[in-house]
Amino acid sequence: MKQSLQLKIGQQLTMTPQLQHAIKLLQLSTLDLQQEIQQALESNPMLELNEDSEQPKETEENSETVDFSSQQNETPKAEQTTNTEETSEEGDWQQNIPDELPVDTQWDDVYQNTSPSTNSLPAGDDSFDIDARNSEIESLQDHLHWQLNLTRMSDIDRMIALAIIDAVDTIGRLTLTPEEILASLIETYPELELDEVMAVLHRVQQFDPPGVAAADLQDCLLIQLQQLTPDTPWLAEAKMVVTKYLEYLGTRDYTQIMRRSRLKEPQLKAALELIQSLTPNPGESISPNTAEYIAPDVFVAKIKGRWAVELNPDIAPKLRINSGYASLIKRADSSDDNTYLRDNLQEARWFLKSLQSRNETLLKVASKIVEYQRGFLEYGEEAMKPLVLHDIAEAVEMHESTISRVTTQKYMHTPRGIFELKYFFSSHVSTDSGGECSSTAIRALIKKLVAAENPRKPLSDNKIAQLMAEQGINVARRTIAKYRESMNVPPSNERKRLV
Repeated sequence: MKQSLQLKIGQQLTMTPQLQHAIKLLQLSTLDLQQEIQQALESNPMLELNEDSEQPKETEENSETVDFSSQQNETPKAEQTTNTEETSEEGDWQQNIPDELPVDTQWDDVYQNTSPSTNSLPAGDDSFDIDARNSEIESLQDHLHWQLNLTRMSDIDRMIALAIIDAVDTIGRLTLTPEEILASLIETYPELELDEVMAVLHRVQQFDPPGVAAADLQDCLLIQLQQLTPDTPWLAEAKMVVTKYLEYLGTRDYTQIMRRSRLKEPQLKAALELIQSLTPNPGESISPNTAEYIAPDVFVAKIKGRWAVELNPDIAPKLRINSGYASLIKRADSSDDNTYLRDNLQEARWFLKSLQSRNETLLKVASKIVEYQRGFLEYGEEAMKPLVLHDIAEAVEMHESTISRVTTQKYMHTPRGIFELKYFFSSHVSTDSGGECSSTAIRALIKKLVAAENPRKPLSDNKIAQLMAEQGINVARRTIAKYRESMNVPPSNERKRLV
């Protein structure tokens, strides 16, 4: 083939560095945004915290009030009062600084990178406790070792107990048999016998939490029952059910249990209440608590009959440009120091503009979601409307990818609880009347039907589908099963219980 040069004209969409930075901030969660702001404060001398006390009321800043007038068939109107106060005093030092870089330019090609400080403390953190930061949460193994240290044992018995504790998993089950524990110690202690291992095992099983180091569920329940006082009501019946009829208890076949054990229904019910008071996984009570607390990005409240939407003012500190450093920039100076200040000033302006754009977009999207899901706020999950990203994207005139970034890991505080913005989006199911019902509303209806069912004869998935069809919602049985499993609702045979 002969090589040749050709000229072509075409269009190509390329994001500017400014747009790339704005998109990066838009998709950050609250925690990541705080870290990004802290890093910017440490690396850019032009940025500083705005600690002025003379600020407008927080309820009037970054808020949007949505008027839902149900008495008229008018489109809901939104009155936005977004704070647009200036973050710096602009002077001559801002001249000759471009608003945007060319599309074919990278940030590193124009502005020098500044590495953040690694040994500085977070802003406003006056209570830094290094011991609290480095402290470890006690695990089940640590809890058992602590009790072992308080127990008088011989050296051999202590080594056996350590081997047993090491074989206990996080829920409190023994993962090795006594024979396997003996085989692991026989080389060190040739005269060791199985009876000694069993004796130490029984002693470890008396540790807290009750039922620890059990071989299986039956052994765990029996250990807890044996630790109860002999005068406990229905203790003998509970031991008999756990020992002989645990398999039928798992399938809730109460008829077989009563027929084989010759217990009457009130007696079996009392024994089951005692068994249900036990802990099947005792190790979970000692497991570290990994709960994560969520700081909502948006607050929604009904004020004087109107739903008000406002941003959380505490999720990010207020920033401004340091006017002292900015005044040092000289217009015609091309020295290294002046170039360094000019570069950081441009980066600071872009950062503040991106933060403002993020807040405006988040407020706009949250307000539209409140408009669409007014029924949920008023009446609950059963009134949730079908909603997809495309609906909000058309309403706010943005791309669906932007809506997806805004609603990811962003949370809304409502009178009904804290929900991720993604929670308000759900698929739809057609109704007999020609309308639509959201999947969230269907889940709420399933939960309502299951809560009101007869415990002796729980509703099957097919029966739930028939009851919903009577309400005009046609849902297949397999869809009911899928939604039920997603809510961790057991099937009908496992929901059966004695009244």
